[in-house]
Amino acid sequence: MAPRLQAEHDLAPAELDAIEEHLNSDNRLLTGRDDDRGLVFALRNESGHAVGVAAGYSWAGIAELKLMWVEESHRRRGHAKALLDAFVAEAAARGARRIWVSTHDFQAPGLYEKAGFERMAEFAGWPEGHSSIILCKTMARR
Repeated sequence: MAPRLQAEHDLAPAELDAIEEHLNSDNRLLTGRDDDRGLVFALRNESGHAVGVAAGYSWAGIAELKLMWVEESHRRRGHAKALLDAFVAEAAARGARRIWVSTHDFQAPGLYEKAGFERMAEFAGWPEGHSSIILCKTMARR
């Protein structure tokens, strides 16, 4: 019987994670690189609740920052810079030559640019009335 296509907009996170691992496994096989690892720094309050995070991964000589967030009540205190600096330092320690990040014009492109990231692409109308910005930081050779 042939597989059937159906909408599943609320796919369980565990199933989506398993599918992503299939893709990652294929990528490892096709590139011969199996050094992928999560790269995450969390900022926690006194009760252990995450109030900030810089989360992504490193793999095959690159790193990608997928999620950067600081809770509103903890913003404008240097926490985002500290999280980003920690992420960049760990990526460099793992041998990453480049770090990629995608942000929107209404988020924090200035934070990344101040940290040495360069705009590589900007997509107008994503979302409508705004832009999505792709930035890259190239690490110094050791």
